[in-house]
Amino acid sequence: MGLLELTAAEAVNLMRLGDLKVADYVGALIGQIKAQNHLNAFISYDENLLRRQADELDRKRSSGEKCGALFGLPIAVKDNIETSDYITTGGTGALKSYRPHRNAPFLQSLLDQDALVLGKTNLHELAFGITSNNGVFGPVHNPYNIDMIAGGSSGGSAAAVAARMASFAIGTDTGGSCRIPAALCGIAGFRPTMKRYGAEGAIPITHTRDTLGTMARTVEDIQLIDQAITKTNDPKPLTNLKDIRLGVSKEYFFGNLDKDIEKATENALIVLRGLGAEIVEANIENLSALNEAVSFPICLYEATQDMEKYLIRTGLSFDQLIEGMGSPDVKGLYQEIYSNPSISAEHYQNLIKTDRPKLQRAYRDYFQNNGLDAMVFPTTRLSACPIGQDETVVINGIEIPTFDAYVHNTDPSSNAGLPGTSVPMGMTANCLPMGLEFDGPEGSDDRILQIASLFQKAIGYLPTPKSGG
Repeated sequence: MGLLELTAAEAVNLMRLGDLKVADYVGALIGQIKAQNHLNAFISYDENLLRRQADELDRKRSSGEKCGALFGLPIAVKDNIETSDYITTGGTGALKSYRPHRNAPFLQSLLDQDALVLGKTNLHELAFGITSNNGVFGPVHNPYNIDMIAGGSSGGSAAAVAARMASFAIGTDTGGSCRIPAALCGIAGFRPTMKRYGAEGAIPITHTRDTLGTMARTVEDIQLIDQAITKTNDPKPLTNLKDIRLGVSKEYFFGNLDKDIEKATENALIVLRGLGAEIVEANIENLSALNEAVSFPICLYEATQDMEKYLIRTGLSFDQLIEGMGSPDVKGLYQEIYSNPSISAEHYQNLIKTDRPKLQRAYRDYFQNNGLDAMVFPTTRLSACPIGQDETVVINGIEIPTFDAYVHNTDPSSNAGLPGTSVPMGMTANCLPMGLEFDGPEGSDDRILQIASLFQKAIGYLPTPKSGG
């Protein structure tokens, strides 16, 4: 197996044992970043810094010092997550020179275990979108077809992992920003229960929903990092899905699916049944209305307030931030919500204290009343669309807004603060990846990762994209 095909867990194990030098692994990834530059997955990386850090880790190991749990793992970091060694642009023009004084706490906890920053990845500008068609730094290209979007907002992180430029990446997830690009790029993406990783040190959108998340080719790699951070390890891990009950809420999550997605999902349910899972068809009552009541109103209200607080540390004004924006969708949205607040403070408080808890209660009742361990559904209603289709896409002859088409299935659990994992479930007839998502009750992160991992092993891994070497 070549170095580029190593999973994060395999690479770390070899480097900790001394069977692989960190410098050699980093060198291979740097070569791949250069070879796949046309995907525009990275905004910045420092080859000299990386090689120095790799040499230092190799010296540490050879001297007999204790090696951390993530020894030598180069991590691709979404460029809205603060890094002290790299500028943090947020994918926007006004922050092109902004260098934070510290690393985001979640990232620092990884570095404390002897991981290192591989570089900063491209994203939808300010993480406020799902195509990663960035008007300042250019679009991220899908490794399976460079004419297609990588998804977003963590598109660069997902593309880097899929194209073997990195074995592991971190991003942020507000309404699907780790899971959507993971689905479209053929990798695994994880959004944890709110506050499990936190969002401190990330350029904000909405504190009610923002969280850091992770991406890798295998769910096992996501589990490796999750266990390293949380220090949790299920004493009775799943070896099969016998006695596991998975909910299927067709009314909301299975409507107007692309035919390839629909067929792949049906096959995925067959695989899950073969693993012993019981598929329980039951709908979350009134989910669409409950989600619509809180989704955009809370997000748009918090977006300006949270950003204004963040900008204090950068020395920029909101007007300067808007002036530096290059993506028409993001710039237009911020101009609108900055000049015309969407809702009143009183309405916002009612949403937080009354309406959002109603959504959370609906999920809680759904899992409890049906005796469910998790629920399962297609991550997105269609695979990657062509770059440039930022306004609308067509599914089954119906033209719908692009944003709604991709965020529809990932949005409700994001608003409820629940954990979710997207796993590849196959390829379309046009050779584009498709994702299947497992969501669980609050705090069930370990369990849904185990379910997702067993599914991924059973259904098989996707082929390496041709652009990935």
